[in-house]
This record gives sequence, C-alpha cells and structure tokens, in this order.
Amino acid sequence: MVKIIRVGRSSFCGLVLASLLMASQVHALEPEHEIRRLMLATEEAVSGESWGEAGEYLNRLQQLEGKKPADYFYFRGRVMMESGHFNESRAALEKYVSEAGTEGEHYNDALKMITRVEKARKLEGARASKASQNQNEPVAIIEPAGDQSLDKLKQLYLADSDAEALVIHANTLLEGAGWRSDQRIVRLDQPADIAYKLEKRNDRLSIQESRREDNGRVVRTTESMGVFGVNPQVEWNCESATTSCWIYDPRDGSRLMKLSQNRELAEEIARTLGRLIKTMQGSSQPRS
Repeated sequence: MVKIIRVGRSSFCGLVLASLLMASQVHALEPEHEIRRLMLATEEAVSGESWGEAGEYLNRLQQLEGKKPADYFYFRGRVMMESGHFNESRAALEKYVSEAGTEGEHYNDALKMITRVEKARKLEGARASKASQNQNEPVAIIEPAGDQSLDKLKQLYLADSDAEALVIHANTLLEGAGWRSDQRIVRLDQPADIAYKLEKRNDRLSIQESRREDNGRVVRTTESMGVFGVNPQVEWNCESATTSCWIYDPRDGSRLMKLSQNRELAEEIARTLGRLIKTMQGSSQPRS
C-alpha cells in the first residue's frame, strides 16, 4: 500500500528553495580552491588570447578574500597592456617582479613587457601631444577622460555603471601601490604594511585602510566620504624623505592615503578617485 502525503504549494516551494541553497553551499569552493580554479581559467584564457574572458576571471579574483599568487599580477599586467591601460599594466607587472623575484616563471617576460609598456606610453604621449599642439589645446588633453574612456573601462571590467568601473579600476591600482616600510624587501608571504580599498555605498565612498603592525596583526579602519560639495580635483604628491606618495583628502587637503613611491601610479590613482567623485556627483542627487 502506497501512502500519499500531500504538501501545500508554499511548503513545497520552501522545500525546493532550501534544497537549492543546500546544494549551492555543498558545491561552493573554499576561497583558496576558488582562487586556484580562477587562476587556471585565467591562464587558459590568456594562452588563447581571449582578453575579455581573462579580464572577467581577473575581476572575480580581485573580489575574493585571500592572498593571490604572484602570477595573478603577471596575467593582470598582460590583460591591461592588451587593453591599452599602460599605467595599470606597468603597476601590475612591477608588483609581479617584486613578489616573484628572479625565480618567477614569467620574470624575464614581465621585464620585457614593462619595456614594451614604457615604449607604448611614450608613443601614445607623443601622438597626443602633437594632436593637442595642432588643435591649440593644452597638453592635459592626454589624460584619459570623457565618456569614451569610461565606456572602455566598463567593457574592460564588465561593469554595469561608470561608477562601478571606476571603483574596480581604483582598487586595482591601489592593490599595486601598497606602502612598505622597507621597500627593498618584498616577500610573497608579506603583504604591504599599508593598503587601501574603496567601496561605493549610495552617494558615499567608503575608504578602508589596512595597517600591519610590528607583531603582524592587521588593523583595519574605515572612513566614509560624502561626494556632494567635494572638489573632484584630487591632489597628490611624493616625498623622498618618507619614500612615499600621498593622496590628499579633497575635503580639507589633509593626508588621506599613504602609497608606495611611484609617481605615475599615485597620479593615476588621484585622477581615478577624482573621476569617481565627479561621476557619483552627476549620477545621484543629495539627500534632503
């Protein structure tokens, strides 16, 4: 004799939803394994010169918690170079060289690519300078700006909005600009002493600072910045005395971020932060 059990529609839906949630939890990989899986997928995409696909995997890797292998920065450098983002490419490749050292599998190739990026940037700058002179426009036109550049960033990062693309771009730059007390020694198992990460929350920017103490403990502090009434022209400067570069707070001119002594990278971070503030100002209305 078969006993039939009747289940209500809402109960049945609840059981199905619970089963799906349990299944997703069972099959979810731990961060260390997911990082490894996405690294393998990135390597395969780069080998096949599928740059858009490789960029998608790298973006997913960036969002994961946990230490990324040195090859992550090598592949990001390659993808950024192919996309014409030379500042970001050089920053990633330099970080790979610092972390992997001479024993790194891609060490020689990374050095060659840094030279290629340097030449490409000089050529691009020369062309932009010549174009600006012909049009009697200031040299500042060589700075990436405008809707076309934002469209390229959105395509590169597979972002849904200009602000989201700029946040990912800024965090990628910041990832390669961490400050170290001893910049002569960079170890794979020793992250930067001071690092930053941005997050957009409605009409505010969240700036997280991670500061590593002498005992190895990491202290994280978060500062919230409203974008309305803020000057989008973000200032920066580098100091030889402290072997660091600074991003200044656009609200009051105080020091906001302490970065490694890389002038070009600091300039690009300041520019990107300013573009993000301006974009957020234009896409939202201040709350009453």
